[in-house]
Amino acid sequence: MITVIGTGTGAPLAPDALAALAEATLVTGAARHLDAAELPPDARQLVLGPLAPALDIIAKHREEGGRVVVLASGDPGFFGIVRSLAERFGPEALDVRPGVASVAAAFARLGLPWDDALVVSAHGRDLRTAANVCRAHPKTAVLTGPGAGPAELGAELARRAPDRLLVVASALGDPERERLVRVTPAQAAAREWDAVSVIVCLDEEKALSPVRTVAGGRATPERWALDESAFAHRDSMITKAEVRALALARIGPRIGDLVWDIGAGSGSVAVECARFGAAVVAVEKTAEGCEHVRANATAHGVDVRVVHGAAPTVLSDLTDPDAVFIGGGGRELPAIVTTCARRARRSVVVALAALDRVPAVRAALTGAGLVTDGVLLQSSRLAPLPGDVTRLAATNPVFLLWGDRPATSVLEGAVQ
Repeated sequence: MITVIGTGTGAPLAPDALAALAEATLVTGAARHLDAAELPPDARQLVLGPLAPALDIIAKHREEGGRVVVLASGDPGFFGIVRSLAERFGPEALDVRPGVASVAAAFARLGLPWDDALVVSAHGRDLRTAANVCRAHPKTAVLTGPGAGPAELGAELARRAPDRLLVVASALGDPERERLVRVTPAQAAAREWDAVSVIVCLDEEKALSPVRTVAGGRATPERWALDESAFAHRDSMITKAEVRALALARIGPRIGDLVWDIGAGSGSVAVECARFGAAVVAVEKTAEGCEHVRANATAHGVDVRVVHGAAPTVLSDLTDPDAVFIGGGGRELPAIVTTCARRARRSVVVALAALDRVPAVRAALTGAGLVTDGVLLQSSRLAPLPGDVTRLAATNPVFLLWGDRPATSVLEGAVQ
């Protein structure tokens, strides 16, 4: 049996954890955990570095009949070492004694509930995912790591979510060094940090949400491809629900993604992507359209960053997206598609009414190395007639083209 003991947030170990530690013949953990614990004098100590060699040593020690104790921070089953140990030795080989998770401790210090918080780990992972989650959700906790601390996260958010509040919790549980520092993203980027436990990212106006029955971030929307009446728009300048339904299926917006909505108009696609948890940038060249996007985002309770300007010029200052929806563009459409297709990590979806522009759009998608497909959508809606009868009212046909980056390219990008 491998005993895994959560520690590191200041609370003393429980008597059963102390008893397990006293009988250990091998104790492993970070140097700070080993230094803080009262270890048996004859126990071998193993400072955790690269995980694979450490697991090999643990396996050999168990084969020799030794008793292994692993010390870890907080709750080791929450983005912790329990996953790696269970994968190697099986869950039945583990006796886990959790401590207080650093996220729980941070929110406790702030006096805030965290059942509505979304937790994301940046430890050994791509920081852009954590940054996108912080942009899209009003209450996020980020577990930090080398190269993914407050300075790096602050730099990612300083221009794209400057109004967020970052609460940097350092050395949680240490009565002498524990600190909670409130900073803007720009202030976080300009400082050096040490012993950071967790970063809480808040939209202060939404820090207290209604009572919940399911923990975590925003729930998946119960409906999508909403009626046009759910959005403010001008002269029917809105992507129709039938088109939006297939576009959303091809975009695949999800938590941690960044989606561009180019030629956003009313922002209906942008808002729907944000309702699925993605961070969204809506690019719109008219001031009136920008106001519609902002109003619709507010009405549906989501965050959408609005960029007023014409594509492709304004796209150069934006972070590379995971997926793009293009619903406008005029004569610049081929250039816009080319720019987006070269920068999108996963997919580009284009809606257009003009048959003449289909070949150029297909060529732009294919030329950027995307696997291209498409469909002509034609639908008829039920419409009432006098005499309590119904007719079919045809909507304008729309071409929906899409390009997906080949799976190997996506994986290579993720590794890099």
